Amino acid sequence: MYKPLTVNDEIIVLIKEYLDRECLGENVREEASRKLKRYLIRTDDGSYTLPSKKLSGKSETMHTIHGAITEAYEKFVKPSQLENRDNIKVLDICSGLGYNSAALIDHIKAENILIHMIEASPEVICAGVLVPSPIPAHRIIKRAYEEWLLENGLAHFQMISTKIPENISIKVFCEDARQTLPSLQKGYYDAIFLDAFSPLKTPELYSSEFMLELARVIKDNGILTTYTSAAPVRSAMIEAGFHIVEGPKFGRKKGGTIASLKAIKGSLPWDDERIIALSDAGIPYRDPNLEDSREKIIEKRENERRLARNITRLPSSLRTPIYLGMKAPEKYAARILKNLKSMNINGTLSKKALYIICPQYPKCICGCKEERPSSSRERIIEMRNRLKKCEG
Repeated sequence: MYKPLTVNDEIIVLIKEYLDRECLGENVREEASRKLKRYLIRTDDGSYTLPSKKLSGKSETMHTIHGAITEAYEKFVKPSQLENRDNIKVLDICSGLGYNSAALIDHIKAENILIHMIEASPEVICAGVLVPSPIPAHRIIKRAYEEWLLENGLAHFQMISTKIPENISIKVFCEDARQTLPSLQKGYYDAIFLDAFSPLKTPELYSSEFMLELARVIKDNGILTTYTSAAPVRSAMIEAGFHIVEGPKFGRKKGGTIASLKAIKGSLPWDDERIIALSDAGIPYRDPNLEDSREKIIEKRENERRLARNITRLPSSLRTPIYLGMKAPEKYAARILKNLKSMNINGTLSKKALYIICPQYPKCICGCKEERPSSSRERIIEMRNRLKKCEG
């Protein structure tokens, strides 16, 4: 049975106890809110987040500590380019405490807004009702969450007085997003917010097959946003047909990812393009039937990386591909050369090396004289094809 990564066990126990008591007719919501405060982590903008369960001894927060609600605006809402539209439809995956959808309602003044929120944990939905609202629009999300809890027999009292405006429609799905997606309409959404825990923690929500489903339900000119810059995630997006560019860096050293089925303005850093195209780190997660466990998905990828390393992909050790076309640092030169020679590339400045990375340059550097690719997607695909031609 699928067990999604969610908030830590103590929070789950607290919320389950509160829900049980409320369903028996006890009005203990204020008490539950007070007890939840013990676990709330205040972020730099004053909004709160919660810690996840531990996996391999480590936990992560649901949002960046640099500002949970600010991240919602900067990494999800603003990059989605939904301004100046009359009717918008948004899919909020791993909606969590509801910050992304709240920021959307606050920022976008569309005539009609439809939001589909997918959150696998009923306890997290309840936490979204109990947590202090970082902005007034969040109370609209609280009302939608509360209505879902009432409709599903998990709550007894309607206590959120805020009404959902007539021009806003919100539907909550509480299940594995992999189960929800196949039932959703093709080409329906103007924007998708993908805000799961990190790929290493929840690879099932970043696989190639999952991205194919996102590509199916998004409009041709729709925008997919996520905070992660992980190479396997971006590679999965490329396989699914997306163009990808770097998103805002808020709260992190690297920017997130913005994707669309149509070419969009911007690009990825050259180093990122090379890691995705040429190294085993760019091999995506795979989940053929959208039902495998986290452990199985990770194991399959590790096996695929092992089989591809030095055969169809350069080793990711030392980030070898980024040194193609330049003199390698003396400290690592011997190891980098060994990695390259494993695929019959005789040096970072060899003819093969220049041929492989030539698509990144505005003018040919290898003598091929071929037309220049115009996007990160096209450059990644072309470099990968050229590496394949150099095999053997």
